[in-house]
Amino acid sequence: MQHSRRATAALQALTEADPALAALSLWCRHRDSETVELVATAGPEIKYGPGFDDQPRHIQIGLAGHHILHVALQHSDRMRAMQTRLGEVFEPEIWQIACDAIVNEAILASGHALPRPVLTLQILLGETGAALLAAWDAERLYFKLASGNVGRGDRLKAKAREAGFRPDLDVGDDTEAMGANPDKGDWQGHMARAMAAGRAAGLGLGALGLRLADVPRAIIPWEHHLRRWISRLVLRAPAPAPLNPARRWLAMAGQAQVEQRPLPPWQAQLNVPLPRPNILLAIDASGSIPRQTLGRFMAEAAGLARRLGTSITMVVFDTEIRSHTRLDPAQWHQTLAALSLPEGGGTDFRPVFEMARHNKPTGVIVLTDLDGPFPPCAPRLPVLWACMAVDQPTPPFGRVISLAR
Repeated sequence: MQHSRRATAALQALTEADPALAALSLWCRHRDSETVELVATAGPEIKYGPGFDDQPRHIQIGLAGHHILHVALQHSDRMRAMQTRLGEVFEPEIWQIACDAIVNEAILASGHALPRPVLTLQILLGETGAALLAAWDAERLYFKLASGNVGRGDRLKAKAREAGFRPDLDVGDDTEAMGANPDKGDWQGHMARAMAAGRAAGLGLGALGLRLADVPRAIIPWEHHLRRWISRLVLRAPAPAPLNPARRWLAMAGQAQVEQRPLPPWQAQLNVPLPRPNILLAIDASGSIPRQTLGRFMAEAAGLARRLGTSITMVVFDTEIRSHTRLDPAQWHQTLAALSLPEGGGTDFRPVFEMARHNKPTGVIVLTDLDGPFPPCAPRLPVLWACMAVDQPTPPFGRVISLAR
């Protein structure tokens, strides 16, 4: 396909109006298309529809910059990755709302224009301030927007459409085009060089002096951290049984007797410890973990319990233990549906660890916002804190993972 005729003038104007976006545009494929109304992005390809010709030049520059940032931030590829990660619960429209709000905020802050009305982070979050772009990436914003009660998603979509949102991302079905898209490491280099060019020129995106939190980078999902932590916790090394001979020793001893040689050195049998691992899963009842995230966490924990033969005791607490039950890996959906999480109370971690001291589990997982008094002494067992904050506080003991991405 030929380079876009419709976008040529706008892209040429970008070289003077915004050197950073102009540099990033060189790594995009610009194509004319009759199948889109205005502009759309699929992987590294930007498609310009007939409606693009009808826009004034300054709007064309803003629209081109909007979609160049979609490509540079790899929103189509990250959308596909999130769809694979979350499966049926993934909501592509909410993902696109999050991406559009971030990109539009950056384009307007760079001094470019977009068709009105326009969805921004300030409108979406009801917050103001120059630090929004440095605080939010697409994954974290998606989980914030997707969490909550059932009707919240419909209200969010209606609010976004009133602010001018229209879906313009596609995961893409052109495998050749997808394969030509640079990976996250390449785009980090492209973004760094483009922003340096913009800062040197003092124009556009590079002149903002802001850190874009949405720049592609390697992020290990919290599910991987959870699986690794539990696997290391429950997979124990075999221990020698001093009174039982190893099969290898029996074979060598039999052969030695046949050949009338001295017996070989003693080798003890290795036995896997018999006690079944038990994990205490404590859920903060103050409501700091959204129900959707809690469901994904319980699904991960139940799957690991089923595969590794681990017993999980689930505790709901605030300032005291409210309930505790054994989590059945095959019935976690019903357990989650019947789970009562009282809200509005405080948080105290001491009853949880007092219970752990008596029950002696293999390890403790606490889903919380880390806002509450801790026990005076660290327990003698592994502890994993899971919370929604990206920049979470540091507890006096244990390991922390963020569920915000």
